[in-house]
Amino acid sequence: MTPDEQQLAKPPRARVSDAPLPESEAPREKDYLAGFLAQKPVEQSAGEPGGEMYDAVIEALKDIFDPEIPVNIYDLGLIYGVDITPDADVAITMTLTTPHCPVAETMPGEIELRVGNLPGVRDAQVNVTWDPPWDPSKMSDEARLELGML
Repeated sequence: MTPDEQQLAKPPRARVSDAPLPESEAPREKDYLAGFLAQKPVEQSAGEPGGEMYDAVIEALKDIFDPEIPVNIYDLGLIYGVDITPDADVAITMTLTTPHCPVAETMPGEIELRVGNLPGVRDAQVNVTWDPPWDPSKMSDEARLELGML
């Protein structure tokens, strides 16, 4: 073969069969998933986010609508906190859109009644706060979409 022919000749193809065999023929363990798959799911307390009672309270709050705005009070951002004690007492911290809201006297009572009637709830209490004041940035994306603000 001339030197020009040697330059044009293709190099040999690499093949899997040409690769050197590993020293150990033992199958490779998939240990990277062993610990993860052995874990059992952590049970949520009923009163914590993700727990059965907490989710039921949130669903009940989503059934209560502001009479002037076609959005439920949870997506409207009026609910600041839901605390559930181990004795199933529920405390809801909320605000209203303005201190002069026409439902300021009736809305907390309606929420206490609705949440207090949930199975397993011993007592429900609503605490109205004005700090921080409500503003439209507290609304969920669903509420903004419903009100045409997106």
